[in-house]
Amino acid sequence: MSRIITTADPELSAETTEVSDSLMFGTPKERLDFYRREIHYETNLLADRTNAYLAAQSFLVIAYASSMANTNPGWGDLFTLVVPTLLALLGIVSSLNAWPGIRASSAIIGHWHFKQEQLLRSEPKFGHAYDESPLFSEHESSEERYFKSLRFSLRSPWLFTIFWAGLGLFSVWLQLSSSAKV
Repeated sequence: MSRIITTADPELSAETTEVSDSLMFGTPKERLDFYRREIHYETNLLADRTNAYLAAQSFLVIAYASSMANTNPGWGDLFTLVVPTLLALLGIVSSLNAWPGIRASSAIIGHWHFKQEQLLRSEPKFGHAYDESPLFSEHESSEERYFKSLRFSLRSPWLFTIFWAGLGLFSVWLQLSSSAKV
């Protein structure tokens, strides 16, 4: 059995945290640099996840289109009923599996943006200099701005889930309606 030992005095704990933060960072500039490095790292991680996800989806789209073009008279009808439907199902499953990682990266980016914003608000001199700098402003670092930049990554898995559901239903409908005419 393991136990976590904490101090009974919450004020002492808060003081210890403040001291450890000041020892770790030293200055608000060092803390801001740290937050920005974390934002940069997580943004790159999100971009890598999104790129890998989109590459996998593009290969599935190519495989789907190729399987729908099968015109073999002996087994083509069964093939174009089963394989495109399975590829659409695989697309849905991969989209649903990609979502948690993309959402987690976005949440971490949001956390570091929040920490950066709190730092700039809590350090009047530092925050004021930040707001007057021509390279940075409150307008550019607002929560709405960074969330807009994450929208594509956040929406892609859901858009592809809908896309694959539509293609799967279309391929089943197409094969069943064409087999009913024969």
